[in-house]
Amino acid sequence: MALMKTLAARKKYLFWGGFLVGAVVLLKLTLLAPRKVHAVKLERRDLTEEVYGNGTVEAKVVIPVSSKITGRIVEVFVDQGDHVRRGQLLARLEDGDFVQQQNQSEAGVKRSAANLDVEQATLKKAKANLVLAEKNAQRYKALAEKNLVSRLEAEQYENAFLVAREEVARSTAALESARMEQSVNRAGLGFAKSKVGDTMIYAPQDGVIITRDLEKGATVTPGMAIFTIADPGTVWVKANVDEALLKGIAVGNSALITLRSSAGHPCEGKVARLGRESDRVTEELEVDVAFCEARRSFRLGEQSEVYIVTGNKKGAASLPSATLVSREQKRGVWVIANGRLVFKPVKVGIEDRKGFSEIVSGLDGSELVALAPQPEMAQFADGRKVTPQ
Repeated sequence: MALMKTLAARKKYLFWGGFLVGAVVLLKLTLLAPRKVHAVKLERRDLTEEVYGNGTVEAKVVIPVSSKITGRIVEVFVDQGDHVRRGQLLARLEDGDFVQQQNQSEAGVKRSAANLDVEQATLKKAKANLVLAEKNAQRYKALAEKNLVSRLEAEQYENAFLVAREEVARSTAALESARMEQSVNRAGLGFAKSKVGDTMIYAPQDGVIITRDLEKGATVTPGMAIFTIADPGTVWVKANVDEALLKGIAVGNSALITLRSSAGHPCEGKVARLGRESDRVTEELEVDVAFCEARRSFRLGEQSEVYIVTGNKKGAASLPSATLVSREQKRGVWVIANGRLVFKPVKVGIEDRKGFSEIVSGLDGSELVALAPQPEMAQFADGRKVTPQ
């Protein structure tokens, strides 16, 4: 009986001893086992450095089309979204009063032309009378010197000559006055015609009608916009770029533009203009990025994103950007050496938007670099055991 109790006790101890050994082995194989991490090495890749900015689609040239005169709109020939050519008729104002003024001015020009003809004929007659009066005065003066006629009679012809000469002067002045009157009437006619012409509203340049601000029947005054036209050739994105990222951005840099309406189809662009004053609140600078090809369809104010190329390098030694971590204000990577993690600071160059970063210094290319999800890498520590895979 005692022997059986002794054997039962030994079995119990053996069982728990085996259990403890199994548990320790299991812990070593699971929880206490070195964590498996993906390992990568430096590789040569073509990298492009880009700076991000967001903004809206705008047009450099936006022109309000207005009238020079006050009038009522009687016809509108184009609508919002229409493409127009320079000189195309867009709208017409009521012109009845101006046409009457034009007719009146035309009559004045004809009247002044008739007056001019009369004065020209009068001058010709005065000149003919002057010639005759001069001859008579000379003839009677010679006769009076020979006492063939009285001196009084000779003086009368001399006086007639003087009167004829003054008449020529008067007719010349009247003719000049008629000419001036004709010039005034012609100017008045030109003004009246321009007023009639001002009732026609033409496109000042090629472009797209962005807004149609007034309709038929509305009364327009000088300076009041009837339409707004934008030049598609000057459409660009006004992007806001962080001041800290401005290094390397210059006019002419290539860029990619992504519109909200076509997120999966970026457009090629280039930097057209840099602002000269940053926003003091957001600490951003306006960078205007033009489309390489003029867009026929666009919406001003549409939200857009731009990626401006500031540098590129062929065959640069690089790692996935996810391998980079910051530790004690230093950027580096976790290197796997002899099955343990070691933090190594590195100098980073170009950081490509595709997820790769250039490693300028700090690695020789033979190291295995740990790559894991960021939450997991945040728990890494020097000396921790890992198994590369």
